[in-house]
Amino acid sequence: MPNDRIMENRLWPNTEHATRWPLIALICFGLLLGFAFQGTRGLWSPDEGRYTVAALQMLDTGNYLAPAYSPDEVNFSKPPTTYWVIAASIKVFGRNSWAVRAPYALAYVLMLLIAYAIGRRLIPEKPWLPALIYGCALAPFVASNAVSTDAFLTVCEALAMLGFLRAAFDEREQGRKRYVLLMWIGWGLAFLTKGPPGLIPLLAIIPFIAHRDGWRGLGRFFPWSGIVLFLLIGLSWYLVVVVRYAGLLHYFLHQEVYNRIFTASHHRNAGWFGWIKIYVPVLGLGLLPWWPAVGRMIRRCASSAQWSEWKNNHAVESFLVLWFLIPFVLFCLVQSRLPLYMLPLFLPLALLLAFELRHRVDLRQTKQKVLLGVWMVVLLAVKAGAAYGVHSLNDNRIAAQELAAATHPERYQAIIFVENTPLDYTIEEATPWGLRMYLGKPVYGIPLLAPQGPEALCHALHNAGTALVVIDPDLGSEAIAPALTRCPGHVEDLGAWRKSPLKLIAL
Repeated sequence: MPNDRIMENRLWPNTEHATRWPLIALICFGLLLGFAFQGTRGLWSPDEGRYTVAALQMLDTGNYLAPAYSPDEVNFSKPPTTYWVIAASIKVFGRNSWAVRAPYALAYVLMLLIAYAIGRRLIPEKPWLPALIYGCALAPFVASNAVSTDAFLTVCEALAMLGFLRAAFDEREQGRKRYVLLMWIGWGLAFLTKGPPGLIPLLAIIPFIAHRDGWRGLGRFFPWSGIVLFLLIGLSWYLVVVVRYAGLLHYFLHQEVYNRIFTASHHRNAGWFGWIKIYVPVLGLGLLPWWPAVGRMIRRCASSAQWSEWKNNHAVESFLVLWFLIPFVLFCLVQSRLPLYMLPLFLPLALLLAFELRHRVDLRQTKQKVLLGVWMVVLLAVKAGAAYGVHSLNDNRIAAQELAAATHPERYQAIIFVENTPLDYTIEEATPWGLRMYLGKPVYGIPLLAPQGPEALCHALHNAGTALVVIDPDLGSEAIAPALTRCPGHVEDLGAWRKSPLKLIAL
């Protein structure tokens, strides 16, 4: 019995001395990398401005149910979690870039804590190692400074997987039930954050449990209590908006599910080889500085003998491979592909790398501590360089400064961008929505060539009263004249901005 107790203490370092300082150091590591220079860079189009303007629209109108770009244009392409989180942060910290990005730094820290919690179960002798690997990887670090849905989706999926891993490898029945409920809370939050893609990791869980415990064993992970939790958290918002907004169910199923999976209508690197252009560089560069360990891990995973040993022994490594491989293959097949879609896969990769490196990484060695410090400086330099050294035309703060210098913002109540397109997709991508953050005025995007384009322009002008109209240079300044016959008003020429004619129109 004493020997058993000694072995338990070695495998489960639960003493305060064993767990306090690595965890504190990990939190400090995450806070430093996550929050340093976090508000220095302006919002970049299209995504950062688009997510931010929806949060601002919620705050200004009090309508937290329907995300919208402007008073005229709702946007149901994503569920509301991202907008709610950004709106809450702006409400607390004010209308500035730091407030918009603060939740992403917190999500980065939360991922380190979840990785640590998983590490306590899988690698108890070094529970901090998966979190350190994840936090040092270039892709998760860069994503912590980018406004998107994927950072929050990653946290939700990681929470679900924490629950699953504890339930799947916990011998205590009571503990297993608790962690299964945690898993379904995570899936509910993931579905409320990004819809069906949030459930993709479930496709790794099902074959793993079916192989290990048989199909009947799946019942322990799909209890009624968990399913009810998922439905309450994940589907309640969908049910409300589908009932309230006619045609929304068709939009969700056709545009956001069918078109994203099977068609190129979203213009996001479709085709048989589009995944190579997007995902291979993300995984390659994103796994810096762990390339040597990745090479060794790939050789081990590719070994049929090693895979057979993992599978036969039901080792957790086999599940981690499935957790990465099944979603990755699906993302390659789906015709809508963006770099940050890979972000949730860096957690299983970090866990696999932790198994590979657990006998190699020893931060008691001076050389390894120095290398870690140098890499942290490199990461902070990357973040500072993007903030101070990159002056992109997509930076909405720079655009706001230019517009303010070219016009008198106090003379108009809204900004209307008139684009040479019939497509709403082009409006979403081309309009600098983030101007609303810096100029404090609603921003509209008008597809003038669409059948409803002229009517939409007049409606926006009526809402604004007086508006700055920015006309696509491919249209020319006279292109809006026919539309203005429907809503005549006083038109003043204000010159041009980035070759786009500017007009001040008051109805």
